[in-house]
Amino acid sequence: MLIKGFQKTTLLDYPSKVAATVFTGGCNFRCPFCHNASLVTHIDNENDISENEILEYLKKRKGILDGICITGGEPTLQPDLKDFCKKVKEIGLLIKLDTNGTRPELLSELINEKLIDYVAMDIKNSKEAYAQTCGIPEFPHGVEESIYILINSDIPYEFRTTVVRELHSKDNIASLCQWIKGAKKYYLQRFTDSGDLISEGLSSLSDEEMEELLEVAREYIPSAELRGVG
Repeated sequence: MLIKGFQKTTLLDYPSKVAATVFTGGCNFRCPFCHNASLVTHIDNENDISENEILEYLKKRKGILDGICITGGEPTLQPDLKDFCKKVKEIGLLIKLDTNGTRPELLSELINEKLIDYVAMDIKNSKEAYAQTCGIPEFPHGVEESIYILINSDIPYEFRTTVVRELHSKDNIASLCQWIKGAKKYYLQRFTDSGDLISEGLSSLSDEEMEELLEVAREYIPSAELRGVG
């Protein structure tokens, strides 16, 4: 895989687990608020991290780490993602996959072959505003199939939306939540400027505004929660 970053320990990326995080390079979206632009629009062709280096580290940390989070970029674009997951499972670790949901066939394979244990899928916006929010010409239809796969699977998962003042409204969130109604877990995440964005001129909402959006979300998904607030 094209691995551009490796965080050896995290208590945040994999819910209730001690994990390491692998960052893959490349993405088929150009979300203006993406906080990992260096993994999307200006990838450094040097300083790749080898799979073997990561796998050897994971073997040494077995018993301390519960699992690994594979994020990006968009990991499902990696042609050898499945093979990498198999190698991690052979070590005996859990795998959390972060994805934009544009490759439902691969997502289904990974779930059915028990190569992943948790999925976090980004739901960028309502259908009507999706393409604009992702910085692409048209709605990516694979997203809808991936939503269906997760809602109807037994795998633990979450949907999450990063809320940006310039891109999201109460109407957007209402439409989005009607679309994914039935989701077990849904999080509204406040946008923060990482300093490594694809576009400039974006801003976050206040705590009060995020709480107002949460009220809208809970009309359709009662279990909805906030992240990055308070």
